[in-house]
Amino acid sequence: MVSPAALCRTLIVAALAAILAFAPAQAQQIVVTTTVTWTYEAADTGFDDDTIDEQAAPFDDEATADDADTDTDIGATRRYAPSGTLRALGHARAKFGPFAVVDDATVRMAGDVTSATPRQFAAMLAAYPHLKRLEMIDCPGSLDEEANLILARAVRRAGLETIVPSGGSVRSGAVELWLAGATRRAAPDAEFGVHSWADDTGREANDYPANDPVHAEYLSYYREMGMDDAKARAFYALTNSTPFDDVHYLTRDDMARFVTLN
Repeated sequence: MVSPAALCRTLIVAALAAILAFAPAQAQQIVVTTTVTWTYEAADTGFDDDTIDEQAAPFDDEATADDADTDTDIGATRRYAPSGTLRALGHARAKFGPFAVVDDATVRMAGDVTSATPRQFAAMLAAYPHLKRLEMIDCPGSLDEEANLILARAVRRAGLETIVPSGGSVRSGAVELWLAGATRRAAPDAEFGVHSWADDTGREANDYPANDPVHAEYLSYYREMGMDDAKARAFYALTNSTPFDDVHYLTRDDMARFVTLN
């Protein structure tokens, strides 16, 4: 027999269960709000309003970053002279950016040099380690001068011969690339287009003080590729005598005044 106390507890529990069954469910929602603040700082370009010291020796390559009036990242400079259309490279076994491998010994080039081109060149050499010559068919120059000089030194280390065949055209930064050949050849009608480099603000070589380190980059490179000091300075001055938005064309014989051709 159930005791009165137990029966009372049972009735209370049943009543509570009935109340809960018909009560509306309530849910709590917790919202977390995160605030992100972006802070922008003006980039330090390193440029100022100094002009060329006309009393200074042109393009002094003895300057250092500490004593120069201005400084620039050579990767932000470019030498580029595009044409309406690029010449076709013809049949290729494989293509790596502007490079087209045509046989075990020969690669042809048509197109510009960008920041990706040195990696494409390295991948090509890994896949075709017996390449001996680089034929430069239609090369308008570089959009990244730092990458262009890295590529040029890689061409020299690989011992490739650089060739501008009949009808070929190398312009702007591509002329530096042609200079990198362990040996160099050019057809009598090959053309070499030169002009000043420009940075990403539009300033050109002659807008920089003569003692700016950016000039030393080029003078050092020309000497590295076989020019003596006088020829390096003369060639650099020649290229920069033509504004960036124009092109001065040189012949094979003109180039032979500065470097040995085979």
